[in-house]
Amino acid sequence: MDGFDLIIFDCDGVLVDSEIIAAEVESRLLTGAGYPIGVEEMGERFSGMTWHNILLTIEREAAIPLSASLLDQSEKLLDARLAAEVEAIDGVKAALSRLRKPYCVCSNSSSDRLAMMLGKVGLREVFAPHIYSAKDLGPDRVKPKPDIFLHGARQFNANPANTLVVEDSVHGIHGARAAGMRVVGFTGASHSYPSHADQLTEAGAETVISRMSELPDVIAALAEWQDAI
Repeated sequence: MDGFDLIIFDCDGVLVDSEIIAAEVESRLLTGAGYPIGVEEMGERFSGMTWHNILLTIEREAAIPLSASLLDQSEKLLDARLAAEVEAIDGVKAALSRLRKPYCVCSNSSSDRLAMMLGKVGLREVFAPHIYSAKDLGPDRVKPKPDIFLHGARQFNANPANTLVVEDSVHGIHGARAAGMRVVGFTGASHSYPSHADQLTEAGAETVISRMSELPDVIAALAEWQDAI
């Protein structure tokens, strides 16, 4: 065995600093709809979840009927802000340039949004054509289900047990672990919160980093351990 077969990256909060923008848009909409919630709580509770599933969760927990129009409102507002404001995670381009194994993107964001965000920050061509959206697999197959991770691995004939995922959310880590993959947690985006690293570790991340510059060396160290087992 020679290290990992494949490195899978989540997009939001790992490659692009978009989760904080989503949290700002969504917290404002939810507060206006009668469910007061701050930006930090949005990031802590719902990072990695689709807006549709966030609304369903809140309706179940708080018994607040939320308007279906919130779905469209959020998508339009968020796309506009992302197109104007989203930036790459600091150091991600340099980290990717040091990797010597195949890599891809597996995200809950739509294909159109992924293309827009990655294109804006100069990462689309780095990953293309290996940019995969869980929404393309079906509405009920998004993270924390493992489907998108397994789909990504199949494109490379990669063994899930020999695949490493980089994730910033508890929900994403649950999906990666359910797929039988190993996980590095990432807390370097703007939406990170005080207990972020602890929560990622408890969810199943083997180690957690806060700077992308650390990633190549961490992957190399984990690959050595992989080869030893």
